Amino acid sequence: MTVSSSSHPPSHPIVRLARLAIENHLTGEPAPTAEADLFSTEPSGAFVSLKKGGQLRGCIGTILPVTGTLGDEVARNAVSAATRDPRFAPVAPEELDQITVSVDVLTAPQPVSSPDDLDPSRYGVIVQSGYRKGVLLPDLPGIDTVEKQLAIARQKAGIGPTEKCELLRFEVKRYF
Repeated sequence: MTVSSSSHPPSHPIVRLARLAIENHLTGEPAPTAEADLFSTEPSGAFVSLKKGGQLRGCIGTILPVTGTLGDEVARNAVSAATRDPRFAPVAPEELDQITVSVDVLTAPQPVSSPDDLDPSRYGVIVQSGYRKGVLLPDLPGIDTVEKQLAIARQKAGIGPTEKCELLRFEVKRYF
């Protein structure tokens, strides 16, 4: 894997992989591959978040793995965060030097019986009702109560505030 030449050099190899995947995609280069031993952990869900000027610029991820390796999961989600987040226009190549990247690697989601089992600084949350599902990562600025975390996740899923839903929680390892 080649290290990025960006003016925001990431410190962790998994973040370098995410940035390189974005750079290569935007410049038409082949997708990067990670050394097999670098990400020899079990496949995991992963979210890639992009920020520009401290503001969210894209975030796409998977709760459970959809590829065979964590490296492939991160590279795939990085490109999607830069080009397919419906809330934002695709990242342009000239923006790359202004974009910071972080990667959240998720533990497997676990059902919880009550909101009392949640903590927005420690756990991400999944709310689901039928096919509707809302996900919110943990430890996000301005989300310091369970009530706020659940309200945002419900809104993302289109689940009403009093509608019955299943709650799941997960933890993340965040890399910058």
